[in-house]
Amino acid sequence: MTSEPLNDLRFERTFVDALPMDESGVNRARHVHGAAGSLVQPTPVASPTLIAWSKEVADSLGMSAQQVQSARFARVFSGNELLEGMVPYAMCYGGHQFGNWAGQLGDGRAINLGELVHEGTRSVLQLKGAGPTPYSRRADGRAVMRSSVREFLCSEAMHHLGVPTTRALSLVSTGDEVVRDMFYDGNPAPEPGAVVCRVAPNFIRFGNLQMPAARKDTDLLKDVLAYTITTSYPDIARTREQALGQEGLLAFVREVSERTARMIVEWMRVGFVHGVMNTDNMSVLGLTIDYGPYGWLEGFDLEWTPNTTDFGSRRYAFGEQPKVGYWNVMQMAHAVGPLIEDISALQEAVSVYEEAFATGEQAMLASKLGLARLDSEEDQQLIGGLVEALLATETDMTIFYRALMDVPLHEDASDAQRVEAIAHAYYSPPSLDDPASLRMQDWLARYAQRARREPVQARRDLMKRTNPKFVLRNYLAQLAIDRAEQRDGEGVMELLDVLRRPYDEQPEHEAAYAGKRPEWARHRPGCSTLSCSS
Repeated sequence: MTSEPLNDLRFERTFVDALPMDESGVNRARHVHGAAGSLVQPTPVASPTLIAWSKEVADSLGMSAQQVQSARFARVFSGNELLEGMVPYAMCYGGHQFGNWAGQLGDGRAINLGELVHEGTRSVLQLKGAGPTPYSRRADGRAVMRSSVREFLCSEAMHHLGVPTTRALSLVSTGDEVVRDMFYDGNPAPEPGAVVCRVAPNFIRFGNLQMPAARKDTDLLKDVLAYTITTSYPDIARTREQALGQEGLLAFVREVSERTARMIVEWMRVGFVHGVMNTDNMSVLGLTIDYGPYGWLEGFDLEWTPNTTDFGSRRYAFGEQPKVGYWNVMQMAHAVGPLIEDISALQEAVSVYEEAFATGEQAMLASKLGLARLDSEEDQQLIGGLVEALLATETDMTIFYRALMDVPLHEDASDAQRVEAIAHAYYSPPSLDDPASLRMQDWLARYAQRARREPVQARRDLMKRTNPKFVLRNYLAQLAIDRAEQRDGEGVMELLDVLRRPYDEQPEHEAAYAGKRPEWARHRPGCSTLSCSS
């Protein structure tokens, strides 16, 4: 340990050195051309205080608990102080928002500090909410506590669920207030501010490719592609020439397509809805990125979205995510298109998404039911019948699949016994002769018949590691937010501790963290639906 905490951290700047950057230092909202990003300094805050942190992420970066809990850590990871080697910058990118091309977007409130190298692993550390950048448009570059708690918790919750994701190192209260109109209804109000330190191998998005492509800036497009492929996909190419060759570019599109498909399969497995699947919110690494108005299904509903902005079209609803993922991948490929000589080969590379998603979805659905595979038309009908049964009455997806492990499978089990095993997943349990209950009884009987062909313990083990007991329900996040807004981080840390083991029973936490959404939370802001305001 050095006398000054954090002095032993080694930062590098490959993004800044490898790509053309806007070094003007003009930190006002403007269009930036011919650059992958802009050098920009974080804006200091009044009174940085550490609220929460992830031990796992700190360990991966070579940081000790003593370092993280030092006063200097809060200063650095709020943007008040820089460490040696840090060269802060904001990236320039564009994107499609709700299906429409939005032009230049960029890191409007995210500032990359640099790349921390520990034991051969390179991680970009990024502050979200650290002040304005040239891409802030009309915003202030800040973030409020409520959105920052959600970002911090969800990044870590998704990792422990086994979903590809960016990570979060820390959550720091700024001591400043930020004015936000939470539901865009003309009622702005001051809220506590915060900064999250996000961590990923890189934060490059589909939009980083789309922006130079839209501007027909072929040189910059090549620069960004060469950097992305050689640093993130060295198995594809280790030199610029290899990366920009036809084989390298097509392999890159195939890899991104496949990773994106696998990520969305995992979203569907755990009942996660991203809420804002714009192309600027899609990672070239196939990581879940930008946790805004997300949510987990409470009642199973293919058309549910947590995003109030999306209520009209429901473009990003739960059941639409696989389709939108494919559309987004096509936009990414369209950006690379000018560099591809054989368009049919590019189309074939994009089609990897459909193949990967179809294969992954089938394996995922089988695992959720404890089946080794779906290998017959009967199995496909079983899946379709389950969707219909779950939609027939409000049924908690997470609780239902976990309870399905305990449904009696023996032939002489009664319909009532089987329904009783999953009844606590219902928000309003129907009577046994209700059409919704009869539909579920029929499905459970068919399922029991099919499941009896699987080894008993193997079925239970597969279901237990596929279906989580604990997920980050919005109302749980809101309860932690309520405390964090008073600078009490214990609620966040307690919830994080539960979410570290989402597949374990944890009986001591079941009552508080594994139950259905309570009625009081059904319509409370932040507990059911959210806006993009943060």
